[in-house]
Amino acid sequence: MREFIVEADGGSRGNPGPAGYGAVVIDAATGQTLAETAEYIGVATNNVAEYRGLLAGLRAAHALDPTATIHVRMDSKLVIEQMSGRWKIKHPDMKPLASEAARVFPAPQVTYEWIPREQNKHADRLANEAMDAGKRGERWSAAASTAELDAADARAARAAADAPAEAAAEADVRAARTVATPSAGWAPADMGAPATFVLLRHGETPLTPQKRFSGSGGTDPSLSGIGREQAEKVGAALARRGTVQAIVSSPLARTRETAGIVAARLGLEVTVDDGLRETDFGAWEGLTFGEVRERYPDDLTAWLADPEARPTGGGESFAATATRIAATRDKLIAAYTGRTVLLVTHVTPIKTFVRLALGAPPESLFRMELSAASLSAVAYYADGNASVRLLNDTSHLRA
Repeated sequence: MREFIVEADGGSRGNPGPAGYGAVVIDAATGQTLAETAEYIGVATNNVAEYRGLLAGLRAAHALDPTATIHVRMDSKLVIEQMSGRWKIKHPDMKPLASEAARVFPAPQVTYEWIPREQNKHADRLANEAMDAGKRGERWSAAASTAELDAADARAARAAADAPAEAAAEADVRAARTVATPSAGWAPADMGAPATFVLLRHGETPLTPQKRFSGSGGTDPSLSGIGREQAEKVGAALARRGTVQAIVSSPLARTRETAGIVAARLGLEVTVDDGLRETDFGAWEGLTFGEVRERYPDDLTAWLADPEARPTGGGESFAATATRIAATRDKLIAAYTGRTVLLVTHVTPIKTFVRLALGAPPESLFRMELSAASLSAVAYYADGNASVRLLNDTSHLRA
């Protein structure tokens, strides 16, 4: 029985962001590369791209020999542990991919091994080549089986001696299978003017100075007197700059009130988008961090360690918030390409916009400070890349 090694990888520049995967099938006995596959898959998370790479690698191995034993090597601890059955699969985007991967070969034929990233360079290179093609605006798919193409060459050579027409047909088959290079004729993408999001955290509410959890599932407080003064100062500062062309607000009272004050100063209308709402903190709404730690210590520890963990009582996880913000971001980028838009929102959404733009891990959310009525800014370009321009600027409040 033949034994194949499948090495797979996936990546996302933004997490979620422009993503791609790569996989390679290797003959375990000889070390020969038998097949390579890679694809740019559009906007996705790192984990989804990694699962897509695994699935593609398994399918490529199955096409070569469905009876072979497979040893999967990946640098994704999450994928390896989940596919080995040691970790549960919770994320809704990964469950169907994992199920599909598990059906390619019978379970006894497949084993899994985690390897360091430096040992997974072949698949990593393929994934990055696919993402680079996507960055250039090319829907690039690489799926060339070395073994199949070599066999086609041999058959074509034999046929050439006896039947030129048959050889030509074989050459056509080989050409049809070879899609390992980007399509010719594509010019570099025209970046144009970016969509620039100026991210404004709402002004103070009575809960803000007390540092209480205040999400989308709480009492929905309005601004305090100080919060309204802060909004006036923001409006004055933005009026002096004269760059904001539109305003989009979270639906919660404190953001709509902040947006309304700024909009009156700028002479603009406010559009409300539910995707900009704050995270729902469940049973923690209205409590301080200390109170949550005292009442729900285990839930708090899990929430701080795992972006998939939800606050007590059915709140929203950071992972779910990131998925929502990424979808809102993409929608707003499409609607406001080349324009500067003020997004009036909350702490977690703003930190998430910045985290995704930087491609930073979820724990970076705990390492950013965002003051009430502060301004941050991110620019988004046509190739999918982002540039963080500003973070937690409060100079307008001191003027």
